[in-house]
Amino acid sequence: MRHLLLAACAATVLAACGNRNDDNSEAMKAQPQTVNSIDDVALIPRDALFGNPERANVQISPDGKTLSWIAPVDGVLNVWVAPADDVDAARAVTRDTARGIRNYFWSHHPNTLLYLRDTGGDEDFHLYAVDLASGESRDLTPFDKTTAQVVSVSHLHPESILVGMNDRDPQWHDLYRVDLASGERTLVEENTQQIGGYLADADYTLRYALRSRPDGGQDVLRRDGDAWVEHDEIPFEDVLTTSPAGLTTDGKTLYMVDSRERDTAALYAIDTASGEKTLVHEDQRADVGGSLSDPRTGQVQAVAVNYLREEWATLDDGIAADLKKLEAIGPGEVSINTRTLDDRTWIVAYSAAESPLVYYRYDRGDANPGDGKLTELFSGRPALDGQPLVPQWPVEIASRDGKTLVSYLTLPAHADPDGDGKPDAATPMVLLVHGGPWGRDGYGFSSYNQWLANRGYSVLQVNFRGSTGFGKAFTNAGDGEWAGKMHDDLIDAVQWAVQQGVTGEDQVAIMGGSYGGYATLVGLTFTPDTFACGVDIVGPANLNTLLATVPPYWASFFEQLARRMGDPRTEEGKAWLTERSPLTRADSISKPLLIGQGANDPRVKQAESDQIVEAMQAKNIPVTYVLFPDEGHGFARPENSKAFNAVAEGFFSTCLGGRAQPIGEDLAGSSITVPTGADGVPGLAEALQAHTQDVRK
Repeated sequence: MRHLLLAACAATVLAACGNRNDDNSEAMKAQPQTVNSIDDVALIPRDALFGNPERANVQISPDGKTLSWIAPVDGVLNVWVAPADDVDAARAVTRDTARGIRNYFWSHHPNTLLYLRDTGGDEDFHLYAVDLASGESRDLTPFDKTTAQVVSVSHLHPESILVGMNDRDPQWHDLYRVDLASGERTLVEENTQQIGGYLADADYTLRYALRSRPDGGQDVLRRDGDAWVEHDEIPFEDVLTTSPAGLTTDGKTLYMVDSRERDTAALYAIDTASGEKTLVHEDQRADVGGSLSDPRTGQVQAVAVNYLREEWATLDDGIAADLKKLEAIGPGEVSINTRTLDDRTWIVAYSAAESPLVYYRYDRGDANPGDGKLTELFSGRPALDGQPLVPQWPVEIASRDGKTLVSYLTLPAHADPDGDGKPDAATPMVLLVHGGPWGRDGYGFSSYNQWLANRGYSVLQVNFRGSTGFGKAFTNAGDGEWAGKMHDDLIDAVQWAVQQGVTGEDQVAIMGGSYGGYATLVGLTFTPDTFACGVDIVGPANLNTLLATVPPYWASFFEQLARRMGDPRTEEGKAWLTERSPLTRADSISKPLLIGQGANDPRVKQAESDQIVEAMQAKNIPVTYVLFPDEGHGFARPENSKAFNAVAEGFFSTCLGGRAQPIGEDLAGSSITVPTGADGVPGLAEALQAHTQDVRK
């Protein structure tokens, strides 16, 4: 299922803190710093925070012979490989020169890795195969307006993969088996039944599928010969918290994350022959999240639950000692990026809120469990080593109607010199709102948090109702509450921060991307006196036009959008969407607003930003509008990210009073345009003029 505004990607993550998720734990306390004001803290360069990482997404091939990672080539992220025992022999195997490659993975075909790439942020992701021996790169989905969906990669069939392609019908993906050597595709299933997702076993035999119903729920279909039969159903209220989670290699066990007849989603194992259902793991506070599975058998070995921090339950004693060893890295969190097919080697990434990613190789060894060798490979952002990074503190905030809002507070070093998570002095604050809205904020390193805190602002992130991960009742409480109780939760959190001495009532800005951008616009239109200013990144202004222009392949999700927001096919629904649209109240804006938009955004199209900018201009209300012609739903190119954040930093300095690194050369290499409002940010007009002259040279 595709969430409306937030792009979600699956990852296997292990919290190395064990049960040390108490916000008063000694492990989370920062070392005291002798700082009396923000000027005593070194200024972290924007390039160190938002420029390309030195290395990212480190993996190992299934056969254990080759390491791989993402790193720049002439400033653009590409895929690199090296012999597993000779990192210094690394070479780039892709040559992208545009927005860069971020999503890649290994196949089981010898010397073959796969990557996804779109054009200018249009999200028409094509799937490419790279032959490491020949250096040849082949587009496996060479069709216009086609978004590839990888359905299955199996070690039992290394020669091929299953891929969904919507070149025949833009709304629905047909399923193909693609030969990795030749690129030839063979039709497995023509999608004539409006199926939104397939589940195949390791032999590439179709077993289950999901189909949306008119009521917003889903049918779980089971393959019976050449036909699909209705096997189970997921009611509308459980759709965001219930879904198949994979099959074991032998196909005998289906895992389901399931919230039916309960609130929080638990993990169940279902015998595919008898239908017997066994509870694997549950938690009354939060939904089951990530899992670790044996690379050969597919059996789940550990399960994660994320309430304030991510906690793992080990189900397989065979890896318990290994996971315990990884806990010793530090009090942060560990991701197990990849495991070799023989499970002898793991690639591990460690980070904490105040520590960017560091990658390790873990060789499990042949003797006693847990006696494996842990070898540090790379720091993802060595430019941040030694910089004054600060902790992040999980907090629970009560809403006005009694809901618990799991939130995260980041304090500038001078506001919390003893590192106990309690402010010693009030500072300006940025309310940073997550996208989705069907997603969540969590603990971890964030360039945005560190950037804002380093400039003198506290940062508050709130899991408002509608956020996922805290049970279906909390998620479903957001239905029909865009610009309603979802926004009330944000206001309640701001009041909490004021009462706790984090900030002052007139010192709060609101910022966010996607749904967070919408929340920013709501903040400045529905509650125009609450925030000192706002930064909206790719946020929708008109909910009617938003739903009228969703990508065609979101057809399986549309009924949920209509029920959780408003149905644009009815007069009542259109009226609701109009009433909850910031555009309707654009003339209420009285505080400074900065808008960032990608011209190729397929989710929140440029027209969303254009509409509110035009409405404000018609009322002579000032606005600064930054537009990138080569970006989509967010700013992927680091040059563009740095450029926008340089503008935002100057913008915040004028309305909140924090410090700002001059824009300087941070527009270099970007495609930035500012259709209106450049004079609203100090130094922007001059920097744009210099940038334009440089581009013309």
